[in-house]
Amino acid sequence: MKREVSWILKEKFNDNPNGQFKKDRKRLKKGEPVDYIIGFKEFLGCRIDLSKKPLIPRPETEFWVQKVIQEIYYKCDDRQNYSIRVLDMFAGSGCIGIAILKHLPNAKVVFADNSKKFLEQIKINCKINKIPKNRYKIIQSDVFSNITFTSILQSIEVNVKYDYIFANPPYIATTTLLRRKLRKGKGKNEIQESVLKYEPHSALFGGKDGLFYIRKFLAKAKNFLKPSGRIFMEFDSLQKKEIENLLEELKYKNWDFHKDQYRKSRYLVIVI
Repeated sequence: MKREVSWILKEKFNDNPNGQFKKDRKRLKKGEPVDYIIGFKEFLGCRIDLSKKPLIPRPETEFWVQKVIQEIYYKCDDRQNYSIRVLDMFAGSGCIGIAILKHLPNAKVVFADNSKKFLEQIKINCKINKIPKNRYKIIQSDVFSNITFTSILQSIEVNVKYDYIFANPPYIATTTLLRRKLRKGKGKNEIQESVLKYEPHSALFGGKDGLFYIRKFLAKAKNFLKPSGRIFMEFDSLQKKEIENLLEELKYKNWDFHKDQYRKSRYLVIVI
């Protein structure tokens, strides 16, 4: 906790404590995540505001998104007029799409999320990171419910097929939560109390087995990709076999599972 207190003092109060600092220390003692108290999180060189309490960006997500951005960059770096279309599904804070816009100058991004509160959070973060409005579009969509192929809005071709789709869906199984309650939170791989108490359950839990949104997403995702397009999706390492079975059932042909910095299977790459 000493490290977190020092971080709050430096990042939020510029090493000048006041009455609010004492209140923030109390918030920290009660278990509130330090990132919510500070009010933002750094993600691949982007400042991600957390004022609307979206899911806090994780280092595992930052790790794989950085690798994918680097791969895309080197693929299209020598093509001055090459524009890529990206869909950031389950966008939350917008951290993934904003990092793409920051590091890939030829990218245009459509952010999609079902939460009005998180859509407002994305607007805030695009403004903070000085993303030109003609490079992105924010839409409310329950997975692909509002993604179609018919119109052009604000210079962003929302309703076209995409070069890349990024997805970080809610994937924690509710049975994990049940186990945690039965074991009083003492299991080695259980969810932290602060996560359960403060972070949005809508961005965490994906049904009994954690695959509810993953099934919905993968059932339609390939229909929204250009030929040779790619899907990048985060998941829980324990779901690897079930996801592989699902991919076979849905007639996907070409995919690979990749590990995070902790050597756990963390994200899926599908090539259409």
